[in-house]
Amino acid sequence: MEWKEMDKKRRGILLTVMLLTPVTAFYLMQLIMGTKFVDVKLMAVAANGLWLAGVYWLLCSFTGYPVMSSLVVHLLSALWGMANYFVNLFRGTPILPWDFSALETAAAVSGSYKLSLTKDMYLWLGVLLVAAILLRKYLTWGKFRPTGKTIMPRVAGVVAGLSLMFIFAQPAVLEEMKVGAYTWQQMVGYCTDGALSAFFDNTKYMEVEQPTNATIDDVKYVLSQVEDAQGEGLTFHVEGPADQQGGTQTGEKYNVIAIMNESWADFESYGNLSLSESVMDYIKSLDNAVFGHAYSSVFGAGTSACEFEFLTGNSMAFLPSGSAPYQQYITQETPSMASLLGDLGYRTLAFHPGEVKSWNRDKAYPLLGFDEMKFRQDLDVPELIEHAYPSDYTDFQQIIWEFEHKEAGEPLFLFNVTYQNHGGYDQPDYPTEVTLTDCPGQYPRAEQYLTLANKTDEYFKELVDYFSTYEEPTIIVMFGDHPPSLEQEFLDKAYGVAQADMTMEQYMAKFQVPFVIWSNRPLEAEDAPQETSLNFLGQYLLEYAGIETDLYGKFLQEVEEQLPVFTSVGYIDTQGKAYSHWETTQYEQLLKDYQLLQYDRLFGISDVT
Repeated sequence: MEWKEMDKKRRGILLTVMLLTPVTAFYLMQLIMGTKFVDVKLMAVAANGLWLAGVYWLLCSFTGYPVMSSLVVHLLSALWGMANYFVNLFRGTPILPWDFSALETAAAVSGSYKLSLTKDMYLWLGVLLVAAILLRKYLTWGKFRPTGKTIMPRVAGVVAGLSLMFIFAQPAVLEEMKVGAYTWQQMVGYCTDGALSAFFDNTKYMEVEQPTNATIDDVKYVLSQVEDAQGEGLTFHVEGPADQQGGTQTGEKYNVIAIMNESWADFESYGNLSLSESVMDYIKSLDNAVFGHAYSSVFGAGTSACEFEFLTGNSMAFLPSGSAPYQQYITQETPSMASLLGDLGYRTLAFHPGEVKSWNRDKAYPLLGFDEMKFRQDLDVPELIEHAYPSDYTDFQQIIWEFEHKEAGEPLFLFNVTYQNHGGYDQPDYPTEVTLTDCPGQYPRAEQYLTLANKTDEYFKELVDYFSTYEEPTIIVMFGDHPPSLEQEFLDKAYGVAQADMTMEQYMAKFQVPFVIWSNRPLEAEDAPQETSLNFLGQYLLEYAGIETDLYGKFLQEVEEQLPVFTSVGYIDTQGKAYSHWETTQYEQLLKDYQLLQYDRLFGISDVT
């Protein structure tokens, strides 16, 4: 039926559908995501709506069915809103452009998460269903095959649709409209500025912007200042078990084991929980050990960012929020703890009992200086499953196997990323052994997680027992990568404050993870850090092992002297005051120097760092 053949009522209904589709599809996307209607910017309606109009015109022109195309646009918008809600729920950030380089990793763990629709989702999907029912007799209105009269308008519709989609996906256009991403609080931007416009605006961060005045001379000048400062005695001043020649007082080199334990957190440290049993009592009672807390740059997910910070000393603060460094930035040989120790004669091994291609580790590890890699398929010990993943028992037994089979006297650096404690925490057949005594069963995900953390404590004891009698000097650090994503009500209870009411110090503290450093040789811990961040933790490990760091590591020591904690969330000075990256502070030049040297390490301005 042609337009001129319709009655007035039908024309009015179809015209209303065609005009309102971009706006209603946009609000459906936002409301399903949990956004409040009043929080959406007016310009966000325009920017997102015009892009959706492009999609709608494209579908209408291709199919010839305007009402059916409207339904499809609404469904796609709803799915995009739901996807961003769930991704943000599990890891603390919505979908970002660079996530599509980690689809294999996402697919590998997606089966362990349980998705439950929210009340908002049920409500607005119900509204969409009702609208579809009311318009059902119009769904088939149209004609797929164009006629002589309609072919040119439909071609014009395709061109117009593609043009709108292109124009309103450009960050420069969005900037003019004052709509875009909030890099430090991505979900806020997705809610207020639209989940489409914020996503597109993030594409401008796909490449790291070069610091101003980034020249070889600038790099050399900063490093010369580091050398001068080192001559004045600036360092961590840690009294470790070794001299500064890379070994013990007798000249033996330490074996170095670094265990990054998946989602390992210390919720008891905030003092607000009453548990049926402590989940970290053994580790906290260890003799000859250093226990403290490190701050992570991510929450709930983003493991590769954490190992990147630990191994390289680089900070996610100078990279786009939510980016995946192994996929995006480790594309050439990059200095790290592995390459440093390799140059000192260490055998370097990376081990993760997970999938080979997860986070692109199989490509990144060799570029970071690892001689060997082992994954789940390479296990030499029986695999014990704990909560759907290889257990920490299996993981630690593989570490022991490596030392039982290594050549005597050969120093080994083993970097390990565990898998046991990975989310989600709603396995129906996994027995809960640790409960909250004042509200047992109220937070099942949290109690399942705490049970897993208790297993880690138990299995770590077996690892320490083994190395306590191991002949060669060995030092072990175990630290968490990021806190787990659990029930928000439980997190508020653990922290003692709702997230909306947190100070900057409290907000940064929610990113804390524990660390423990232990050695089978005497370990003096008088000046040990109680708080640090993952980008500095590796330098402490080297210091305790008596291994002299490189010039970049010495620069990190200087930064740490002034800012003991530095993450993508913010930084903390020696007085315990926390700052966001939006603030202008007295540390601006120090941070510019850090950014410059990091850029050089990653992308190669010079060859001196």
